[in-house]
Amino acid sequence: MITVVGIGPGNLALLTQQARQAIACADVLVGGRRHLELFEAFEGETHLLTADIAALVAWLEGVQQQDVVLLASGDPMLFGIGKRLCCHFGRENIDVIPGVSAMQYLCAKAGVDMNDIWLTSSHGREVDYENLLRHNKVAMVTDRNNGPAQIARHLVAWGAGHRTMIIGENLSLENERIRRLPASVVTGDFDMNVVVILNE
Repeated sequence: MITVVGIGPGNLALLTQQARQAIACADVLVGGRRHLELFEAFEGETHLLTADIAALVAWLEGVQQQDVVLLASGDPMLFGIGKRLCCHFGRENIDVIPGVSAMQYLCAKAGVDMNDIWLTSSHGREVDYENLLRHNKVAMVTDRNNGPAQIARHLVAWGAGHRTMIIGENLSLENERIRRLPASVVTGDFDMNVVVILNE
């Protein structure tokens, strides 16, 4: 059985009891290097997750008879690997254990309700700024190519430099930093982050 476990933004204190139990009972633990380092005490087999998702899927096809736990950042079904695996193997063959997403965490820390928020991602994709600007409240997963400075630059170009950006870096970790700035002043490099954009 393949179980996809959401491990939250990085602090193991946010891991659910169900997630802990699945990891403890696994034969094989799959994850990125940073994920596997969180579970150094795991005594079973480990498999390093790379950016080659097609190779991962092919490998998983051969180990389905074992209890395989795949560690996913945040929540696996929110711009995560959960959808891809459910589509490939069939929903009935994948067990997904949700986790706290970085978006949820940032909104909670910043006091932003999520009732009417538009969730999107710039991770590995182009941002649809025309659509983004139709929403007054946006939460976005970022990547190195489409991070806060690049997003801010586009917002300014679209005449939306007044919008507020809440930038959460290294969320839940010791070096966590949350900043609230107008898009017009956002520049520079940022550590691992997610962004909330508000039209206040």
